[in-house]
Amino acid sequence: MSKASIIGAYNTQFGAFVKKDKATGLLTDTKSYYDLLVEAGRGAIADAGLDPKDIDAIYVGSCSPGSFINQEHVAPLAAEIDPALRFKPMTRCECACASSSVALYDAVYAIEAGRAKHVLVIGVEKMNLLPTPQMTHVLACCSHWPSEGSRGMSFPMLFAEYAKGYQAHYKIPNEELEKMLWTAGALCYKNGAENPLAHIQNGPATVEAVMKLNELDAKGKCKNMMVAAPLRLHDCSLVTDGAAALVITQTAHVTNKARAVEIAGIGHSAERLPENVRPNMHELMAGKDAVAKAFKEANITAADIDLAEVHDCFTINQILSTEALGLSMDGRGGYDYLDGRFTRDDQVAINLSGGLKSKGHPVGATGASMHALIYKQLIGEPIGVKAKKADIGVAFNVGGSAVTNCVTVLKKL
Repeated sequence: MSKASIIGAYNTQFGAFVKKDKATGLLTDTKSYYDLLVEAGRGAIADAGLDPKDIDAIYVGSCSPGSFINQEHVAPLAAEIDPALRFKPMTRCECACASSSVALYDAVYAIEAGRAKHVLVIGVEKMNLLPTPQMTHVLACCSHWPSEGSRGMSFPMLFAEYAKGYQAHYKIPNEELEKMLWTAGALCYKNGAENPLAHIQNGPATVEAVMKLNELDAKGKCKNMMVAAPLRLHDCSLVTDGAAALVITQTAHVTNKARAVEIAGIGHSAERLPENVRPNMHELMAGKDAVAKAFKEANITAADIDLAEVHDCFTINQILSTEALGLSMDGRGGYDYLDGRFTRDDQVAINLSGGLKSKGHPVGATGASMHALIYKQLIGEPIGVKAKKADIGVAFNVGGSAVTNCVTVLKKL
C-alpha cells in the first residue's frame, strides 16, 4: 500500500478576531469563520503548487460551528475557495479538539483507496464571538454530558482529575507538581514568542515569571488565579480563532520530493467518554495505544523522533503526552521538564510552535495546525523556532478529555 504525503500547508494567524464595545459588551467579528476557512484553503493549494481544479476531495475538521457561529453544514463552504471546487465531494469531520486530525485521516483513507489523487484538508474554528460562560458551555458539550457537562464539569476540571491522579500515583509533593506544570507552560511561551502566527507572543516565558503572576495584589487577587486545582489560568490553553490546511497526495505521485513529507504512520485510538469509568487516571492509556499503532506502522521508536507537537490543552496533558510518546519514562515527564529537557537544543524538541498554550487552540483547527507546522519544519521552512534536526516529527492531538487520540508520524522524503 502506497502511503500519502503532505505536499503543501498553510496556517493562518491565530488570535481573538473580535472587537468588543466596552459600553454595550457587544462583539463584532473582525475575521470570520468563512474568511479563515477560505484563507487557509487557498494558502495550502498555492503552497502545494496546484491549481484548485486538481483537488479531488475536501475534508473539513470543525468542532462546534453550529454553537460557536450558528453555522452547520460547513464543508460546502470550501467551494468559496475557488469556483473550480464546485461539485467536488466535501465532508465535515468532528472529534472535538481532534476534528482536523480525523479529517486528515479520512483524507488519507481516500488517497489509499484510490478514490482521490489530491485531497485538501482544512481545520477551522471561530470561538471568540461567544462570552466566556457560553463558550465554556459549548466546550462542555464535548464531555460526557450526563455525568460531566450537565453537572457543571468544565474541561479544566476534567484535566485537573488527571493532574490529581498523576500526583497521587507518583506521590509528587504539591510544590514540585506546580513547578513541573509551570516549567512546561513557560517552555511553550518561550517558543511561541518567536512564532509570528501565535496568539500570544509575550507570555511568561520563565518559571520565575509565572510565579510572579501567582502573587496577590493589594485586593487579594492574582493574575494567575486557580481555575481547577491544581490547574491555574496559565496552565490552560487559549480561546482562539484560526484555521490551517494541508494538501495530500499519494507518495508515488509526488513530483517535488524536497517539499513533500510522508505520513509514515497513524494511530487513532478512542477512550471511553466518561472519566468516571476509566482506570488509571495517571496516564493516557488510549494515547499510548495510538502511539504504539503509529510507531509500528512507521517502523520507528521514540529515539528516532526529532520534534513533536503535543496537545498541551493543559500543562498536565503536555507532561502526560510526553510520557505517552515514550520521550520520558512514566512518572518522569515532569522531572524531565524540570531538568531542562525538550527545548530547541535538546535531542527532541517539543512544541517549537508554542503549542496550544502560546500558539493558541482554535479547537477544530488544532490538529491541522500541528501537522502544518511540523511539515514546514521538515521541509526546511520553519515558522518560528527552527528545529535542531528535522527528519522525523510526531503530532499528538487529543479530542475531549483525552478521549480521541491521534498520533501521526511524519517523515522527510
